[in-house]
Amino acid sequence: MEIFTSWPSWRQAEGPLRGALPGPTVEALREAVAFAGRCHGVQQRPTGRPYVEHLLEALEIAVCGAGVRERDVLVAAVLHDVLEDTPCTERELARRFGVEITELVRWVTRRPGTSKADYLAALVQAPPQAVLVKLADRASNVQELQRMPWRFQRRYYLETVAYVLPLAGAHPWFAEWYAEWRRLWRRVERWPA
Repeated sequence: MEIFTSWPSWRQAEGPLRGALPGPTVEALREAVAFAGRCHGVQQRPTGRPYVEHLLEALEIAVCGAGVRERDVLVAAVLHDVLEDTPCTERELARRFGVEITELVRWVTRRPGTSKADYLAALVQAPPQAVLVKLADRASNVQELQRMPWRFQRRYYLETVAYVLPLAGAHPWFAEWYAEWRRLWRRVERWPA
C-alpha cells in the first residue's frame, strides 16, 4: 500500500505540484495552504505532528495518488477542516475562496450536534467532488493508523469500512487503495470491542 507523507511542508510540495498542475492552480493551493496554516495555527494531529501535515497529505494523495487535477477539489482538500476545527466562518471562506469551494468544504464538515455516524452516512448524498475531498482526507488519517492507540484503531477502522469504503467504489484509484488498506488491516475486525 502506497503511503503519502513526502510533503510535510509547502516547500516540499511546491516543486511536485508545479510539475503536475497549471501555475494558477498551484498559486491557489499556495494561498489555501497559507490560509489553512494561519487558521489551524499551532494545532497538532493526535500524533503530535503539525496539523498542516495532514492537509498536505490529503493534497498529495489527491494529486499523486488519485490523479485529481480539478482546482476546486484540491483547494477544498487543503481547507477541508477549517470550518470544523478553527474559528473560520463560511462567510470568510467564501469571500477568500469562492462559493464552490466553500460548498465542498461544507459537505465534509461535521456540524455541532451531529453524530459521527450521521455525518458520515450523509456523505452518500454529497457531490462527487466533495466525496473526493473526503476520500483524500480519510486516506491521510488511516494510512498510518498504527500510530494510534488500539481502541482508536479499531473504532476508526470499522467506521472507515462502514462509511468511507462504499464512497470509494465510484473512484477506481481510491477503490483500489482502500481495498488494499482493508486487506492489511482486516485483523482489526477480530479485536475485542
